[in-house]
Amino acid sequence: MTDIQIYTKISTLPRELKKEVVDFIDFLGEKKEKFKSEKKRVFGYAKDSIILKPGFDETRLN
Repeated sequence: MTDIQIYTKISTLPRELKKEVVDFIDFLGEKKEKFKSEKKRVFGYAKDSIILKPGFDETRLN
């Protein structure tokens, strides 16, 4: 959907609903900023937290 199509739809709404659209757009902007500020994963963070026993991947023939 293009900006012009969005504008056309919004322009047909009554004033009260336009206010709701603006509030929703502001909400989405805040949501977007929240996702930007989340910490990124650090490579190797869980290193040495899982220990595998020797031979863990050997097939059992019993």
